[in-house]
Amino acid sequence: MENTFLLGFLGSLIAGSLTAVGALPVLLGKTPNRAFRDLSLGFAAGVMLSASFFSLILPALDAAEVFYPGGPIPAAIVCVAILLGMGAIALLNERLPHEHFQQGREGPEAAALRRVWLFVFAIAIHNLPEGMAVGVGFGANGLEGGMPLAIGIGLQNMPEGLAVAIALMGEGYSRWRSWSIAALTGLIEPIGGLFGASIVSVSQVLMPWGMAFAAGAMLYVISHEIIPETHRSGHQKKATFGLAIGLVIMLFLDVWLGA
Repeated sequence: MENTFLLGFLGSLIAGSLTAVGALPVLLGKTPNRAFRDLSLGFAAGVMLSASFFSLILPALDAAEVFYPGGPIPAAIVCVAILLGMGAIALLNERLPHEHFQQGREGPEAAALRRVWLFVFAIAIHNLPEGMAVGVGFGANGLEGGMPLAIGIGLQNMPEGLAVAIALMGEGYSRWRSWSIAALTGLIEPIGGLFGASIVSVSQVLMPWGMAFAAGAMLYVISHEIIPETHRSGHQKKATFGLAIGLVIMLFLDVWLGA
């Protein structure tokens, strides 16, 4: 019998580690331009969007139907869980600690530093629901449910790691320190993976709640963080193209590996 708890942790750990892989170009002295970064982040948004619906929300509806066949209850459970997931990340975003920012600086420089650290913390925080999604996938359906999520989330972590490292370098941090901080943001995912796997391992009744909650958390991040970031510099077309490619690749992985 598969140890789904361990699989959830290892799958989210591997996916999170790809954040460090994605940030490697900064160590090699190669930093892609902003247009490519926005395309890559658009790709990340597409993967998360596809994973939210095809790997989490639809299976959550199927799982809820097992316990409450027919009627509005399955849909109501999933809708409430999605909103709870979005609300949880919104609350974390509001309570984001700012003590990491340098004190005593004023004007545009201080504002820029604040933005870059908010971006770093936002990436770290939204890695939590990504890890949770992987953990829920393994906990609910073993390798068949977790593998597409682990691969898809791992792929979209790479441009995020690069974005964090480049943002920090732009504020004067060294290449090694920028890469190290970017790598650390990915290590939040195994924590989410353990949490997600434990939720669905406790009771099968919690499965639709856990899956829809993870989906809602990711949907909030897509709308609140990633898409606005990709549209800030006038590269909307490239970002949208990246989103489309990420979405269909994740859909393909889900159908192929989850079949």
